Amino acid sequence: MHELQNKDGSVSQETEPSLRSRTTRIVLAVCALVLFAAFVALGTWQVYRLQWKLALIERVDQRVHAAAIAAPAPDCWSQVSAESDEYRHVNASGVFLHELSSKVQAVTELGAGYWLLTPLRQDDGSVVFINRGFITEAQSKTIFTDQKKANPVVLGNGERVVITGLLRINEPGGGFLRKNDIAGDRWYSRDVQALAQAHNLSRVAPYFIDAETDKSNSSSSADASLIRPVAGLTIISFHNSHMVYALTWYALALMVAGAAFWVTREERRARRSRSH
Repeated sequence: MHELQNKDGSVSQETEPSLRSRTTRIVLAVCALVLFAAFVALGTWQVYRLQWKLALIERVDQRVHAAAIAAPAPDCWSQVSAESDEYRHVNASGVFLHELSSKVQAVTELGAGYWLLTPLRQDDGSVVFINRGFITEAQSKTIFTDQKKANPVVLGNGERVVITGLLRINEPGGGFLRKNDIAGDRWYSRDVQALAQAHNLSRVAPYFIDAETDKSNSSSSADASLIRPVAGLTIISFHNSHMVYALTWYALALMVAGAAFWVTREERRARRSRSH
């Protein structure tokens, strides 16, 4: 504590800045070190996540543009996973069970409407659901005249077809804040297992196929009355903000280091001034 003489001759006392105890300094140093290490670890983890995401995007891009292969057979269904199979370019052949088609609520670049999912009975008796594409509300009313069973007349005949598209993994449960209603036949996600249960189907694949646009399919006068869903609307995108997250964590680590440096410097200045 120093005494200072004012202009009027009075004496005032200047209080020196208080110094932190050794225990307080140790606690602050440990906290800063822990925070710095945690932020650096989180930033590094996001860098690894970025590398994983970029590798995933590359794998998916290769699958999408590869030549179509046969969809996984029943003996391989247990091995199908999102990591190894989603968006794989596949084909499947069989006969559509048009009367067992279902509509699943969808919002696409064409607006609000439905995905039309139809089971395809394959040659071995197994079933795979095909997302044939987007239909409007008006088209759905034409197809589902009684709201339960689809009208096969407007969907096509029962001849054998070959479908090419992208393998997609089952979407159980429903959509955001909406659960699939099996009894009411209201669907908010493409849950093929629940759809199979609703239509009493067995040996159903744990995936569905997003049909791609059939460019060779030209409408003739004989089938002009058929409703053709708009296929090829699969959106392939991956949220990738890992670099932003990594930079944020590293910036926080630098802020902690900077704050620790400033506190240490001020503490040393205070001690030096006191010693004088």
